Amino acid sequence: MKWMKRLTLAVVLAGVLTGQALAGAADAGPETLDILKLPEWPVTANSYGGKLLLSDSPEMVTADGIMYQDTVVGIARLFFHHVNATNTARKIVVLLENSGPEEAQVIVSQYGLSGPGADWLSVGKAAQRAYLAGGKLYSVSVPARGAAPLSAVLAGSVVQPNMLVNGIFDFRSDRPVTVKVMMLPVDADSRSFARTAKVLPTDEYRLRGTFEGKDRMLIPYKVYDPAQDGAVVITLGDNVTDRFLEGVDATDGSKVLNYGNWGVVYKLFLPSESNGKIACYLNPRGGTYAGALGVKYRHIEEAPVATPADRLFFGDNKFSDFAAVGTFSSDESLWLTFSPPGASNLPVKLVIMPQ
Repeated sequence: MKWMKRLTLAVVLAGVLTGQALAGAADAGPETLDILKLPEWPVTANSYGGKLLLSDSPEMVTADGIMYQDTVVGIARLFFHHVNATNTARKIVVLLENSGPEEAQVIVSQYGLSGPGADWLSVGKAAQRAYLAGGKLYSVSVPARGAAPLSAVLAGSVVQPNMLVNGIFDFRSDRPVTVKVMMLPVDADSRSFARTAKVLPTDEYRLRGTFEGKDRMLIPYKVYDPAQDGAVVITLGDNVTDRFLEGVDATDGSKVLNYGNWGVVYKLFLPSESNGKIACYLNPRGGTYAGALGVKYRHIEEAPVATPADRLFFGDNKFSDFAAVGTFSSDESLWLTFSPPGASNLPVKLVIMPQ
């Protein structure tokens, strides 16, 4: 996730958004618009939903050990994103440990898992699309004073050098469990390894920690009127319009910032007046991007929309690259679900315009 170098310029540009889009230009399509002159559509933002555990530092894992760990109970989400940066095959495992006297029941309500793979953009996009597709509930029993893998599929996978594993897991535990994200030798037993494994130092980006509010609800201040408001944007993942979560690295107690809000799932409500149709597009502002968006239209969950749909990634030209999310009748219920995809760059702009 080496997007930070590009973020500074994007934030500066985001700070100079001025002017109004011409309705005629909007009707012609987003490629005719000056993206930096489109007005920001103001929204309220509220975080909720339990804890987020982020494990992405070190992203390039050069030694066996624990990348991140923390103890949680109740509702939580784990987002992990790690590359085997050694020169031999390894395993990357998420282990749940229960130090209590009674068995813990962990219900995984939704997840996306992708990799191992050498095409990091493809891995990140596939994990997000799988997560947004939903419908994957299963349970894990963690014995008293014992341990169990969060994902048996992941625990059985071999990660070759330079391959990425990316996972997003929503779960609920009825008792405290310690979540350990680890890299270890292929022939090692994860339970035995975890007893003596050391926590690995972070990389320069320090993208790991535990954060309150794994979900973010975005509600516009006013109803969008396609006949009057023209083209507008909602900026996500810039730390100016959309603030990053602050949390704590549970391995050493230090304060950390989730640069990019990795693992946060955004629920965006888009109310509109009954004046025709509206179209939504995603525009990457930080560079190369490959992800997906969830769509709930007229109270029906639709299949996730790949962004972009016609190729693996886009974002080489942030002024002309737009991914169509869909065209919708105004005055109908419309919700979009967004989450920063692993291996991609931020921020992004969601364009809303008359159609």
